[in-house]
Amino acid sequence: MLEKALQGSKQYWGWIAFLFVIILIGTYNYVRQFQEGLYITGMSRDVTWGFYIAQFTFLVGVAASAVMVVLPYYLHNYKAFAKITILGEFLAIASVTMCMLFIFVDMGQPFRILNVFLYPSPHSLMFWDTIVLSGYLLLNVVISHVTLSAERKSIPPPKWIRPVIIISIPWAISIHTVTAFLYSGLAARPFWMTAILAPRFLASAFAAGPALLIILCLILKRISKFDAGDEPIEKLATIVTYAMAINVFFVLMEVFTALYSNIPEHVMHFEYLFFGINGKDFLVPWMWTSEFLAVVSLILLIVPSTRRKKRTLVIACITVFLSLWIDKGLGMVITGFVPNPLGTVTEYSPTLPEVLISIGIYGVGALLVTVLYKIALSVRKQLPV
Repeated sequence: MLEKALQGSKQYWGWIAFLFVIILIGTYNYVRQFQEGLYITGMSRDVTWGFYIAQFTFLVGVAASAVMVVLPYYLHNYKAFAKITILGEFLAIASVTMCMLFIFVDMGQPFRILNVFLYPSPHSLMFWDTIVLSGYLLLNVVISHVTLSAERKSIPPPKWIRPVIIISIPWAISIHTVTAFLYSGLAARPFWMTAILAPRFLASAFAAGPALLIILCLILKRISKFDAGDEPIEKLATIVTYAMAINVFFVLMEVFTALYSNIPEHVMHFEYLFFGINGKDFLVPWMWTSEFLAVVSLILLIVPSTRRKKRTLVIACITVFLSLWIDKGLGMVITGFVPNPLGTVTEYSPTLPEVLISIGIYGVGALLVTVLYKIALSVRKQLPV
């Protein structure tokens, strides 16, 4: 089926060429980082996880969100999701691939990641995070390949694939739960040490992922003859609405608990996040932008008339995605280190090489989505109506 990706219009190949340019720029900057060291990034002794891990954290949620179409379709036989389930699985493959690449570029000696497998430590959450991510990638590759091959031949999928699909559902939840445990298990980081972090991660995942899938479906409708249909788009919009509302509720619970308890170690992180400390306020405009976008998205999603209109739905989905990208990425990761356990404020901001490397990795993800979606749509076009 890979040959389907080698056929396309001038616009298609122009887009592919553009993505390759982005990837090459990112690769060049990564080679520079590999040769010169992580000092060319904005990270320091106090802030050891930065823009790369922020993207990793956010994209794990996008990958996990595929369960929002897989579960209704395969477990509850919700046929409306028939057209978009494969799109959700392909989006998960691209997202997990980007997650792994962000971990790779974040390591000063990236090949030492092999030590996780050569010398496994079951007590290490990093070990389990590696297992669940690679396992989830493998599950989605197998499921999407088998189901799409069966669809291409106009035959039902083999019976053995159903147990694999069922296993992938709790596995999807586990990848973001284990990622949350990586943070909440660190006693020296009060901002992360909360039992509600895993549910908050899942709520944000089930908002951002389906929101992105809605945007992709509407883009495909505009540039190709693929039409996911109104019903699945409306159901996904409903899922995004509830998930975003729950996520905002969880954030408010975190803020209330920190402020009402008035424990300095907790309050200082929120103070830095929303107001800055001693003039150091890099994240302040970002976080207020995130909160503003969250409010706008909820207004557009909760009101039925705006949620059903494609134009306002697109705006709502974009605001959801951007709000959570800021909150769960930059806000969540960086603020865990600032202030440090001794109360010192060492600010972090990504450098140009960091940003270009990250854009390059997003280019890889976009290339994977483009190629995989091209294959899926080409197979669909060949099927009898």
